[in-house]
Amino acid sequence: MSDRVVVDLKDGVADVRMVRADKMNALDTAMFDALIETGERLKHEAGVRAVVLSGDGRGFCAGLDMGNFAKMASGERKGTEGLVDLPRTAAGANRAQQACYVWREVPVPVIAAVHGVAFGGGLQVALGADLRFVTADAKLSVMEIKWGLVPDMAGMALLRRLVRDDVARELTFSGRTVLGEEAVRIGLATRLCADPRAEALTFAKLIANQNPDAIRAGKRLLNLSVEADAKEIFRAETTEQVALIGSPNQVEAVMANLQKRAPRFVDG
Repeated sequence: MSDRVVVDLKDGVADVRMVRADKMNALDTAMFDALIETGERLKHEAGVRAVVLSGDGRGFCAGLDMGNFAKMASGERKGTEGLVDLPRTAAGANRAQQACYVWREVPVPVIAAVHGVAFGGGLQVALGADLRFVTADAKLSVMEIKWGLVPDMAGMALLRRLVRDDVARELTFSGRTVLGEEAVRIGLATRLCADPRAEALTFAKLIANQNPDAIRAGKRLLNLSVEADAKEIFRAETTEQVALIGSPNQVEAVMANLQKRAPRFVDG
């Protein structure tokens, strides 16, 4: 727990909330650190089967803290020269990118519950999740162009997987605001919800009641399928399935169905 992100783990579901409500959960140094530390922790946290990521207050995340833009207005470029060569993760992400991409690396499904706004970097955080549940009046924007910038928090890598190429370009070039219903229609969001966090928690509980080994295998395969060719995916499918067949949790799934009872899975 921190003054930026809190985590409540119950019945296999990690309820992760950004809690900088007075600033619309804007991204400052402390928020970047908290998101990365939380994601890295959940990669290895025992008993985690699903994650819900949300923001307290009036919105999911308003994007980069306004103080950063005020500094840019001075034209000062000091400290930017080495940004390209900053330390990167094994996947190639720098610190800001990892605050978003870490949710793809968490080995269980992550659901972003979006209300209010998800602007700029805030949208990129949501894009890092596997699913995005949004309200009809939620406002989403690839807003960087408003500030004369481009998405640089893994947004380009994540956006291209969700929407058509021309749609990604239109959103990037215009910076226009997309409401929840359109976001679902174009692929930017997954589901419209009256209460995204409540529905995300309900869906996460459903996931938590499935074979956790199969859920993790499914996420590995889906992550792989983004870049791999068919030959590599075919082999990976077989490898994952062979590991699952006859394993204790897979046997329990079969027995629970045959006996018409709730399964009792064991986390590895």
